[in-house]
Amino acid sequence: MPESETGKKVALITGVTGQDGSYLAELLLKKGYEVHGVMRRASTFNTYRIEHLYQDIHEQKIPFFLHFGDLADANTIRKLIYKIRPGEIYNLGAQSHVRVSFDIPEYTANITGLGTLRVLEAIKDFEEQTGGKVKFYQASSSEMFGSAPPPQNEQTPFQPRSPYGISKVFAFHTAKNYRDAYGIFAVNGVLFNHESERRGETFVTRKITRGIARILAGLDKKIYLGNLEARRDWGYAPEYMEAAWLMMQQEKPDDYVIGTGESHSVREFAETAFKHAGISDWEKYIGIDTRYYRPTEVENLVADAKKAKEKLGWEAKTKFNGLVTIMVDAELKHYGLKKGF
Repeated sequence: MPESETGKKVALITGVTGQDGSYLAELLLKKGYEVHGVMRRASTFNTYRIEHLYQDIHEQKIPFFLHFGDLADANTIRKLIYKIRPGEIYNLGAQSHVRVSFDIPEYTANITGLGTLRVLEAIKDFEEQTGGKVKFYQASSSEMFGSAPPPQNEQTPFQPRSPYGISKVFAFHTAKNYRDAYGIFAVNGVLFNHESERRGETFVTRKITRGIARILAGLDKKIYLGNLEARRDWGYAPEYMEAAWLMMQQEKPDDYVIGTGESHSVREFAETAFKHAGISDWEKYIGIDTRYYRPTEVENLVADAKKAKEKLGWEAKTKFNGLVTIMVDAELKHYGLKKGF
């Protein structure tokens, strides 16, 4: 694997400012990597998840570097790969909100689908021109399974139900094609829902846990949600980034389903979270807003992650109740609250 001048392994992460990117950056730094992250230019700061890693470039002590880039810009991606010469690229960048993908389907397909193609084309060009080798991780999604009956594993046919899921299917097969056609070390991590205290505030789990804290703080009166009966396999994001890293350390590239093997509804998540916060009559704090319903719903996702356990030695340690506890406690701490009124 290519190494930096200091002898460290070099990794490049797209989507480094997101939940997964921040945890992966932490993990790789602990393992002795030099880590480079790609972030989009924005008029507001969006680096709060990685501020503890990022320092002034004039006083750089942690081998963590940020670069402006965009998965819509093939030229910048190509230049970064030639400049950084990473041994591993983790493609976590995407328009990743499923409900929003119905509103901006073209943008979702461009970033989530074609963005993957642009990175792989750049890798192919780099390997052909330099003789170097780059390992590629594609952040695939359980949303690709869509309406396929659970449990879902590596052999389950994809039946996506959203522009996001469709775009991820395109990216999944693109990674496989570049692996087969050009010998690129490309892996797909088909990660089921993974959450944490760093989850974006518009995602349903964080919307619930943050809403509870705001209700206890007297800032809000209700949490407005969509389909309470949708069932998901929810795990803890830092553990899933460990699985992603393990996939990249294998002798041969392959695709892996990652999840807990448990299925719980949005209703269960809300009830469990409220009860952990000391609120038993939780239903009076929930409102239903049909704007949050998807035109086509994914009813039930449950991971069959036997392959990951057998091949990678990985299995989820944090299950549903533990995840809810972590997220609720983090919100209560953030707002300086104790459980209950």
